[in-house]
Amino acid sequence: MQRTTSILGPDLLLFVGIAILSILGVVVLMAISPQIFPQYFLYVILGFIAYIVFAQIDFDVLSLFSRHFYIGSLIFLILPIIIGQVTRGTIRWFTLGPLNIQPAEIVRPFLLVFFANYLAGRELRLKKVFRAIALFFIPFILIALQPSLGVAVLTAFGFLGILIASPLEKKYFVYGGAALIALIPLIWLILAPYQRNRITSFASGYNSLQSMISVGSGKFFGRGLGKGTETQLLFLPEKQTDFIFAATAEELGFVGAILLVLGEFFILWRITKFMENAINPQARAFLSGLFSVLLFQVFVHIGMNLGILPITGVPLPLVSAGGSSLLATMISLGIAAKSARKISP
Repeated sequence: MQRTTSILGPDLLLFVGIAILSILGVVVLMAISPQIFPQYFLYVILGFIAYIVFAQIDFDVLSLFSRHFYIGSLIFLILPIIIGQVTRGTIRWFTLGPLNIQPAEIVRPFLLVFFANYLAGRELRLKKVFRAIALFFIPFILIALQPSLGVAVLTAFGFLGILIASPLEKKYFVYGGAALIALIPLIWLILAPYQRNRITSFASGYNSLQSMISVGSGKFFGRGLGKGTETQLLFLPEKQTDFIFAATAEELGFVGAILLVLGEFFILWRITKFMENAINPQARAFLSGLFSVLLFQVFVHIGMNLGILPITGVPLPLVSAGGSSLLATMISLGIAAKSARKISP
């Protein structure tokens, strides 16, 4: 029996988890980057509205428009080339009124819906898998050319998560993994010089060192909101986005950092519950893709803040500043909330 839906969506626990994590993120952001407010409140409000709206729509209804989502996503990804703003040598955003929109982030949940419906729920032949891979590489290349390597990799992990939930025989994953390893030299050649430098010097670069200092200096209870020397004296770069975990650890200490981790994993745990009770194979595939994306974000963001992974510009879901990323995550979680049958808390 399908769950009834309140104004807050069909899963109150998920909404509460999202609200707590978002509030914690806003509190930290107001302390370390007050200049992004009050405009950032608009993204937060729009994010919750997006969650509530998509949490009212049955996954079956969204599935009917999956092909439209794919075509619309490609058009949306081309827009920055036509009307986008050049920022630091990249063309990722365009302005819509008071908002700066990054299409590469916004389209992620809709691409997940498309590929979940394309690959799941029926016998899957290799021909269709190769066709899906070809369809995937079109938005992947459009995102990578902006360039936005972090978002491109997130999109790839979502696609991989859907493949894992599909009826594809698992031996093909071994073959695919071997092929990917063989392509590593070619991938290395394609990377821009600054991207290669991030990989080869991630533990000794300035950003990583400052991040590790920030995490360590917070100790157990932190220096206090607005009192972190690394964050307030601008030693820590991109503190509101790429290094929000380090900034939180410095100002709120181990207690604040562990609250972030617990909040993120609470949401991931909730998605696994939805996967166990998905309304159909397509919904399960979507949830698998979303789980892969969010797990990758949490693991990589915290890893690069601790200096054990290369810096890739991956935001921490619901916490890092980034209006488009926040909107994409909220839309995804709204769809997820409506993808499962009634479950126990």
